[in-house]
Amino acid sequence: MNKIEWNEKTFVKFSYLSDVRISKNGKQIAYVLTKANLKDNKYENTIVIEELESGVRKFIENASIPRFSPSGTKMSFVRPNEEKKTSELWLVDLRSMSAKKLMETKNILNVSWNDDDRRLLITGFKRREDEDFIFEDDVPVWFDNKGFFDGEKTTFWIYDTEGEEILDEFTTDKFSSGIWHGDEIIYNVPHREDNKPQFFKFYDIYRYKDGESEKVFEKVSFAAIDSNGKNVLLIGKPKKEKISEHDYLYLWDGKEVKPLTERFIYNNWEGKLDAEGNLYFLSPREGKVSLYKLSGDDLIPIVDENAWIMGFDVSNDGKVVLLKQTDTKLSEVFLWDGELKQITDYNGPILAKLKTRPIKHFRFKSLDLELDGWYIKPDIKEDEKAPVIVFVHGGPKGMYGYYFKYEMQLMADKGYYIVFVNPRGSNGYDEDFALRVLERTGLEDFQDIMNGIEEFFKLEPQADCERVGITGISYGGFMTNWALTQSDLFKAGISENGISYWLTSYAFSDIGLWFDKEVIGDNPLENENYKKLSPLFYAENVKAPILIIHSLEDYRCPLDQSVMFYHVLKDLGKEAYIAIFKKGAHGHSIRGSPRHRAKRYKLFMEFFERKLKRYEEGFDVEKILKEEKGE
Repeated sequence: MNKIEWNEKTFVKFSYLSDVRISKNGKQIAYVLTKANLKDNKYENTIVIEELESGVRKFIENASIPRFSPSGTKMSFVRPNEEKKTSELWLVDLRSMSAKKLMETKNILNVSWNDDDRRLLITGFKRREDEDFIFEDDVPVWFDNKGFFDGEKTTFWIYDTEGEEILDEFTTDKFSSGIWHGDEIIYNVPHREDNKPQFFKFYDIYRYKDGESEKVFEKVSFAAIDSNGKNVLLIGKPKKEKISEHDYLYLWDGKEVKPLTERFIYNNWEGKLDAEGNLYFLSPREGKVSLYKLSGDDLIPIVDENAWIMGFDVSNDGKVVLLKQTDTKLSEVFLWDGELKQITDYNGPILAKLKTRPIKHFRFKSLDLELDGWYIKPDIKEDEKAPVIVFVHGGPKGMYGYYFKYEMQLMADKGYYIVFVNPRGSNGYDEDFALRVLERTGLEDFQDIMNGIEEFFKLEPQADCERVGITGISYGGFMTNWALTQSDLFKAGISENGISYWLTSYAFSDIGLWFDKEVIGDNPLENENYKKLSPLFYAENVKAPILIIHSLEDYRCPLDQSVMFYHVLKDLGKEAYIAIFKKGAHGHSIRGSPRHRAKRYKLFMEFFERKLKRYEEGFDVEKILKEEKGE
């Protein structure tokens, strides 16, 4: 059997599944299948519809956002018009697979069906769209992966699929969202105080019917996310002190709000109701993301194993379709109907030819806590030692664990130990654990990482403590910058889209006005934490070579963070390099164009190869790119 090699282009061989759906009658499922086309430098999306009883599959090319009508006989979907740069809403009859275009607009974010099988709620947004300038009197002026707001307003359309007419249209503030609740629409609007939005912390919730809106909640920290026509499912909390607090699920019957999942302690990511009122929800727990059913007081695990559930949907009769991923297998579709059954195996044949390495778990003591860590061991001879790369997740309320991480598998295949831990501040634990990092970012959490590395070396004597690299994105990029200024352990670092100076992050980032003030502290212009916890002011301590990678369109951790750190390091005579990708938002490492991603993987791999294995001086990017082209 011919083996496939791990390299910077291996990712294009995989199939990526998302937005999984099941019809109300539980007879059909649908999902979006995405392939990376390296030659044409684009992603190709196909909606796959499968009849569960017969296994017959149908396909809709160049499409996304599949939504079954309540009867299961029709489906709406969205297709991009690349020439006009618009979104088209389409309707397909699933019996004949004949389709027609319903409407075209600038942006479509979501679509949902009313129970009458003909009306759609379409959520999109509109902007001022002046061809010469952008004007804003609100904050922030931009947002990651969205660009400049330019007076953006959320727009809701109620569309009749039979009469092919817009029956109603209304606008609200940006970042609003809505759901059907019987014949009403329940929609969430970010709460404002002193004419400033309280994004992600407080909402006002309204009901809308026949052109009239009524406010039903004011300044609450939950939002409506689902309805079975009788009750509304809410996610969040009645009122948060900190954005970083956990989210739980609640049921609102129009009169009272009843807590459903607070007693389970762990954070919630997503929830849905079936027709009988049973709750299905995701919960990150100590490195895994589990799926549960709550029926009355009975908590029933659907998937509670070393895996991540990446999305799910529920039929009226309680069938669940879901996407499950592990440390060695990409997401595939599974169906639960009392028992779990695998439906797809797109990546199985490729993975059979491509060696993946499972992660090994360990627990360790760090200061006042017991923490989780993992590592991957490369293929090495008994008398050899191997270099080590430490990965740091984003967040700080991110989480590592049992999911497929491309760079980790790539570098393990190249002969590196891969080490990663969940320091304090991570998701997947109790709420206090997540809040411990606030206003202390880079202090005890950094010690947690260092203590995890120390414990790892006790477990693996073949790991070379003289050849240790560190890398991370976002908070992981900040921690990479911080680590190189605080410790001589690391002999190379790759910092991606990270933070080097918290004050400019507060003023420049799309979420800085509230997120940075929570993580680092209030009063940014006076609070010493904004300097004390910024790697920029410790740049003199850096001894290891560093590659800084950033994307130009990142408005979450803007480009200034990396350029400042790079300039100061160079001015101090340090070995530093910067690669700025001309396109791509904060998540460019997984959502950049295929060529973009391939070049990033190449830079990532070659930098560690040259600094931790070959001990080469410099970093000749022209030579590296010629190697990529086979010149």
